[in-house]
Amino acid sequence: MEFGRLSMSTRYCKEIAELYEQEQNLEQAIAYYDKAADLFQGEEVTTSANQCKQKIAQFSAQLEQYQKAIEIYDEIARQSVNNNLLKYGVRGHLLNAGICQLCKGDVAITNALERYQELDPAFSGTREYKLLADMAAAMDKEDVAKFTDVVKEFDSITKLVIITLLWSYITQDRY
Repeated sequence: MEFGRLSMSTRYCKEIAELYEQEQNLEQAIAYYDKAADLFQGEEVTTSANQCKQKIAQFSAQLEQYQKAIEIYDEIARQSVNNNLLKYGVRGHLLNAGICQLCKGDVAITNALERYQELDPAFSGTREYKLLADMAAAMDKEDVAKFTDVVKEFDSITKLVIITLLWSYITQDRY
């Protein structure tokens, strides 16, 4: 970076983050993905910056830093909603943010779902929205069977990765 080779510095930061990721050192991976995201953002390479930010959000959620993950997923969704190439990923970002809301264990999911509808009016008609609403309802009623059925139904069509975070939260802290 001192010599003005930002693209090379960016690539190295991302590679270092990937090495830390392989070693399961998530804190260091987050730090280097954050540096890479900032550098990509500075070069206006939005897609690569968002990929780094998604890694940061994923690792933050794994480290139970749910609020940080929510903020990142929300930011990526807001940036993507008006971009013709990125708008198709918005519902996935909102789903991940919603799952992190559920992991926090507070009632903010209802407010979050309303915010998500305002951000993307089509979101309320998606399977992702229905999944979040149904999971929230099952958690409110402490209905493990309903929760399991809802997740299983969604997962039969679209594989869920981040849902394991929520499941560990529910089984560990509530049941």
